[in-house]
Amino acid sequence: MPASVKPVPEGFHTVTPTLCVQNAAAAIDFYKKALGAEERMRMAGPDGKIGHAEIKIGDSVIFLSDEMPMPGCARSPQTLGGTTGGLYLYVEDVDEAFQRAVDAGGEVMSPVTDMFWGDRHGAFTDTFGHTRSLSTHTADLSPQQIDEGAKKWQAQMAEQAQKKSA
Repeated sequence: MPASVKPVPEGFHTVTPTLCVQNAAAAIDFYKKALGAEERMRMAGPDGKIGHAEIKIGDSVIFLSDEMPMPGCARSPQTLGGTTGGLYLYVEDVDEAFQRAVDAGGEVMSPVTDMFWGDRHGAFTDTFGHTRSLSTHTADLSPQQIDEGAKKWQAQMAEQAQKKSA
């Protein structure tokens, strides 16, 4: 490799998430509207399906493609009947960003609230079946503070589950 070529391309981080969806072109439009994504590039095949696209949200690049009916290719959440991962996005104003995502068609999984680990956080499912968590970091907490907060939160969740089953 020539000395001038970097092992991690300019503008990328060492880990780049990849998403497989049904109708990648519509997904790109959704991410532009819901999350302020910038489309960097797309490669469509003769059938119009996107074999590879790149969007940028904040300072992070995400690869995106249509589902392909070939062995070894990723499947969308709709095909799987669920998702095996998600994206956790840090934003400047989680309340504003979350509302924009919901207005664009995202389905609320958990509303924005202050969480025990020091983030103001909410989660939604996008219109392509992927889970998205949006957060704004609001407090730098010690591991002990986070552990104490987690124990209180788990006790609250257990109490709520007990009330629902009663």
